[in-house]
Amino acid sequence: MDHQTLLAEYTRNGSDAAFRELVTRYVDLVFSTALRLVEGDTHRAEDVVQTVFVDLARVARTLPADVKLGGWLHRDTCFVATTLMRGERRRQARERQAVEMNALQNHSEADYSQIAPLLDEAINELDEADRTAILLRFFEQQDFRAVGQALGSNENAARMRVTRALEKLEVLLKRRGVTTSAASLGVVLTANAVQAAPVGLVVTISTAAALAGATANIATQSAMNWINIKSVSAIVAAAIVAATGTHLVQQREATRLRNENQNLIAEKVKLTNGRDATLSAVAANKDEIERLQKNQNELLRLRGEIGALRRQAQELERVREENRQLHASLAKESPPPQQPERDSKVNPFAAAKMNDAKKLVLALIMFADDNSGQFPAHLNQTSNLWVTAKNTNVVVSDSTEFLTQTNNFELVYYGSLNNFTNMPSALIAVREKEASLLDGKWVKAYGFLDGHAELKSEPPEGFEAWEKQHIIESPRPSP
Repeated sequence: MDHQTLLAEYTRNGSDAAFRELVTRYVDLVFSTALRLVEGDTHRAEDVVQTVFVDLARVARTLPADVKLGGWLHRDTCFVATTLMRGERRRQARERQAVEMNALQNHSEADYSQIAPLLDEAINELDEADRTAILLRFFEQQDFRAVGQALGSNENAARMRVTRALEKLEVLLKRRGVTTSAASLGVVLTANAVQAAPVGLVVTISTAAALAGATANIATQSAMNWINIKSVSAIVAAAIVAATGTHLVQQREATRLRNENQNLIAEKVKLTNGRDATLSAVAANKDEIERLQKNQNELLRLRGEIGALRRQAQELERVREENRQLHASLAKESPPPQQPERDSKVNPFAAAKMNDAKKLVLALIMFADDNSGQFPAHLNQTSNLWVTAKNTNVVVSDSTEFLTQTNNFELVYYGSLNNFTNMPSALIAVREKEASLLDGKWVKAYGFLDGHAELKSEPPEGFEAWEKQHIIESPRPSP
């Protein structure tokens, strides 16, 4: 069933089997796409796959009948993965910003502890305009537009005035042994220049000021109306008693507010410590996740390399098995030597030459099979294999006969037998050093890479030109 039929079955009957078959067909496509888009995180890729197929189940009935389901799934996977990664990057950015702000705050507090004893003295050494700009911007906490209006200029001029004042303040502090920068001074003054006064202090000051005003007023009235001094004294006493009672009430209120303020400060410290611990845990979690992701990527890479090596090993074993079967067949059944180019009765001298060439090339092939497909550097390296390859009884000793053959023949191919999986019959492995005259023609014996031998009459272009077409140049290995 094609995907249109399965999709129609699901939308029409709600068939779980049809939907499961669709998931089975396309899950590899969706997972592979998601894995690339989420930077190799398999857990996120699995979340994306689940979301995409949930989307498919939700909108299946609205899809057109001729929809290309693979293309639709690919687009939805891109959309879901991109949205997921965008949210993840925003979350990571917020975490980094929180850590940086915490570090900046700690740094500012450390700088302020060094600057605080010398700050006001240095500010008083500034000229009137710079001092006013600093006080308006950082102590009265005015924006640059308000600072500019107070100085009779615009917002940009006020910004430049404050920047130059901070630079002058930096120089004055360096003279007193405090090294900082104008930018750091701006951060420190913004965070610490103005400290909140105790809540009860405003009430206390207002009461004291009112009492002082009332006393001054009473003293004036006493001087003008000395005749009514007794009445005035009573009024003053009553005022003092009332003020004293009010002061005591306000003092108790101030104490209560001070205690509440201390409790709030303790709660703030507790929350700050908890936030720092949370940020540290988040940072440690992030490092662990990155480490696990790197390990996962390395594992996937190693699995791929292992799979490639296994395939190469299987291919090499297959080639070796083919070579062993071929060599076994050649050892059991020594085929008759190929007839010379002219179909005539075989001369015994010619048959002996071809037999010698065949025994030598078979010994070479058996040597290559025992040495990972590599041919020897000299024919004498195959002496122990030549006895097996000759497959005939001889009267002379093996060493004498082999020495005779190696004196008459030479090795012309030094490469690897694995380069020729089809065992080509047109490539020369050994050749007779000198041509012989036979029936009025010059002939030479050759052994080829597929194991057969030929007695070749001299071609019109000569032996040398013909041999160049049937010999592959190969570097001679070290003996």
